[in-house]
Amino acid sequence: MDTKLKFSPLTLLLHWLIAVSIIGMCGFGLYMVKTKSFSLFHIHKSFGLLVFVLAVLRVLWRWKNGFPEPARPLSRFEHLAALWMHKALLACTLLMPITGMLFSGASGHGFGFFGLKIFPASTQHAANGSVVPNNAALSDLGQNLHDFLGYALVCLILLHVAAALKHHLVDRDETLSRMLGMKVHHE
Repeated sequence: MDTKLKFSPLTLLLHWLIAVSIIGMCGFGLYMVKTKSFSLFHIHKSFGLLVFVLAVLRVLWRWKNGFPEPARPLSRFEHLAALWMHKALLACTLLMPITGMLFSGASGHGFGFFGLKIFPASTQHAANGSVVPNNAALSDLGQNLHDFLGYALVCLILLHVAAALKHHLVDRDETLSRMLGMKVHHE
């Protein structure tokens, strides 16, 4: 369990795996869209499913373990801001892959896990050769939410990093040290 002095190895592992995965997926997703690298989408979808599993594990762990006790006393505003920031990050890490699956499945493109089909692609094609969506409205909803959440997640991550640096450089508390797995010497 997490304490004021130390985070558990599982907390640290899940935090950093999710952090690296989400940052990588956001960058990879932006690259694919900007360069129209459609041949890479199956890789993005496969890693998205891995991130989803990690996100579910992180949410379950956070639910069991609770949110960490602050390293120092916080004002009511700081406490609420930190709590809502963590909840928003957790929600986005779950919703990004869910909206991606909704978009991919409803668009008729399907998705799988490194070659293993989970939701098959549509076999119907339009006269121009494009895939006929299974449900155009759900496809649009999934795409719009996935795009919005991607940009929201980038903003949340930047705020989260800024807050961690504020704790470390301005407040000089142990918040960042704990998340880096360093031993905290005082309560």
